[in-house]
Amino acid sequence: MTKFDLNRRQALIGAAATVAAARALFPSGAFAAGKGPETSAAKLGFIALTDSSPLIIAKERGLFAKYGMPDVDVLKQASWAATRDNIVLGSQGGGIDGAHILSPMPYLITTGQAAKATPMYILARLNVNGQGISVGNDLKDIKVGLNSAPMKAKFMQMKAAGNIAKVAMTFRGGTHDLWLRYWLAAGGINPDTDCSTIVIPPPQMVANMKAGTQDAFCVGEPWNGQLVDQHIGYTATTTSEIWMNHPEKALGMRADWVDKHPNAAKALIAAVMEAQQWCDKNRDAMCAITAGRQYINVPINDIVPRLKGTIDYGDGRKVTGSPHIMKFWADNAAFPFKSHDAWFITENKRWGNFDAGLNTMALVNKVNRSDLWRDVAKQYGIAAPASDSRGPEKFFDGKVFDPSNPDAYLNSLAIKKLS
Repeated sequence: MTKFDLNRRQALIGAAATVAAARALFPSGAFAAGKGPETSAAKLGFIALTDSSPLIIAKERGLFAKYGMPDVDVLKQASWAATRDNIVLGSQGGGIDGAHILSPMPYLITTGQAAKATPMYILARLNVNGQGISVGNDLKDIKVGLNSAPMKAKFMQMKAAGNIAKVAMTFRGGTHDLWLRYWLAAGGINPDTDCSTIVIPPPQMVANMKAGTQDAFCVGEPWNGQLVDQHIGYTATTTSEIWMNHPEKALGMRADWVDKHPNAAKALIAAVMEAQQWCDKNRDAMCAITAGRQYINVPINDIVPRLKGTIDYGDGRKVTGSPHIMKFWADNAAFPFKSHDAWFITENKRWGNFDAGLNTMALVNKVNRSDLWRDVAKQYGIAAPASDSRGPEKFFDGKVFDPSNPDAYLNSLAIKKLS
């Protein structure tokens, strides 16, 4: 038995194979306080990223079973496009009912911007922070970091030579696309004209950088850390340096599944909530499980350091005790603030993925089911935020997004492409 297998085995000792074995983090125990789930089964997708951990842990520790859904499958997806396509199919068509998903995707899928229009709901946020923007080693000399401006001259030279720079993200209109675009535009680089944005699945980012097919990328962990470990490039910035405690992934479900199974949806939320609490408190054990071959499939040391605040950026900067860590439960990380979804829609308007005249809050209110999250929190005596808005959000370049006036934010941005 290898050291990794031993660590994983130890992490799984005591994990819930049955309801009785599940460790209760909630003040009240079982879901039996209300009506039980209408179904015991759901098919949930995930991508090989650290922020998929709440779904993996809910499955591995028997938490779905604990809340009355022992037949939940957690299924690896090859890319966000595969996640999208399988959600459109639905489990009845051989696909999935919901997924660990980029927070803007349910809006893009609901409106038919990214696929056949398929109404979706966001039931919970899965994490905040924990993403990064990485660049090749050839950019170390010009000190590209939180400020992307030093890259502009190089990108202009490449464009003039007919070799336009390529920057990669994971899904057009998704979080990584928006973080990358914000970072570039804040440094005076137009992501639509000064470089080419390309879509690469998260697990393929490092290999593509090694092959020299891209100059920068934005992706979730552990892939930024792995790039540094392999000495292929370095982390220019973490995304939480751009926007501290920014929202990232969500638990997104087909709306028709939730409408048909409202109690089952609440059971999923309860299981994920408990998993998120466990993940925040048991990071080493979490990594020992999620690093496994059937999940993220990387050495455990590619995950643990950054998850615990030790960041080797790869360009000489090394930080311990960093506040820029992924959070699953702390600081209301699990609550699906509607104000955050309003930012995602506004940024997608900025880049032409949504019509400028779209009623932002009408769409948010249609997709974001914070009411279901609140129902579960109330049932288990968990404090919920007083408001669905976290209020104005400030970015590293001084820009402020006030969810009560998104147009003012949009008008303040110098680089944009509106439809």
